[in-house]
Amino acid sequence: MPKTLSIAAFAAMVAGIAALYYVHALVAVRPGFIALQVAAVLLMIAARITFGRRSFHAAANPTAGGVVQNGPYAYIRHPIYAAAIYFVWAGALDRFSWQAAVSAALVTAGAFIRMNMEERLLVGRYPEYAAYMARVRRIVPFIY
Repeated sequence: MPKTLSIAAFAAMVAGIAALYYVHALVAVRPGFIALQVAAVLLMIAARITFGRRSFHAAANPTAGGVVQNGPYAYIRHPIYAAAIYFVWAGALDRFSWQAAVSAALVTAGAFIRMNMEERLLVGRYPEYAAYMARVRRIVPFIY
């Protein structure tokens, strides 16, 4: 069940991003929002480099190699999802419409479902993940 729900959540994220593109609200145009999107892209790149050669799984399968706790993962449990959320909300708020807000909310909901499913699977595979969860915030360093 968690894997099926994770795939559906991934599809929701893709649909939300596509909808933002369709309503011309994916990429920001004002400097502050552009800066936030650049920061989100840099966070995603740093997280991907830190994660290493591990592959992406649409079904949120935990990868071999243990829990990554360095780089951005020392401050945010899910920096790639955080970066996606920051990026889409920067675009949606910069070019605000109800369609943009709903689309960004769809991406956010999908990301939160995936985070929850992944965390269930990670705690099952890596018992030390529970202590990591208690120490490191999910998407906003030191806050949430």
